[in-house]
Amino acid sequence: MKGLIQRVTQASVSVDGERVSEISTGLLLLLGVERNDGPGQAELLCKKILSYRVFPDDQGRMNRSLSDISGSLLVVPQFTLAADTGSGTRPGFSTAAAPDVARELYLYFVGLARDVLGPDQVGEGRFGADMQVSLVNDGPVTFLLETTGASK
Repeated sequence: MKGLIQRVTQASVSVDGERVSEISTGLLLLLGVERNDGPGQAELLCKKILSYRVFPDDQGRMNRSLSDISGSLLVVPQFTLAADTGSGTRPGFSTAAAPDVARELYLYFVGLARDVLGPDQVGEGRFGADMQVSLVNDGPVTFLLETTGASK
């Protein structure tokens, strides 16, 4: 499972011109589910993202987590993160999870995050939709986090 996180001052997701979710200070997460992922990967990645220290402390060092600052999380499903880009000039998607499995794990991840942060602190994109994502990347600060080898 792959998560591309971006520290934001604001982020939103729109579908067909309608804003479906938005957050202020926090993290925008683009979440990619791979073929061999299961609940174990979702749990590990969620724990890591919520505790990953990317927000400044009083000395300006990245020493505070999303949980520490009571920030918001916007989770956007992005199957292209699971693409195989190892050869050629066109991505392959054989490493991505099947849509029904990916949807289930995406929703599981969102539920885990809401259990920790609270339902009002976690926004979500719309699985399978053509989404427009807007953000103000603060820093810019962007990290790719991955979980591999965890039990399903």
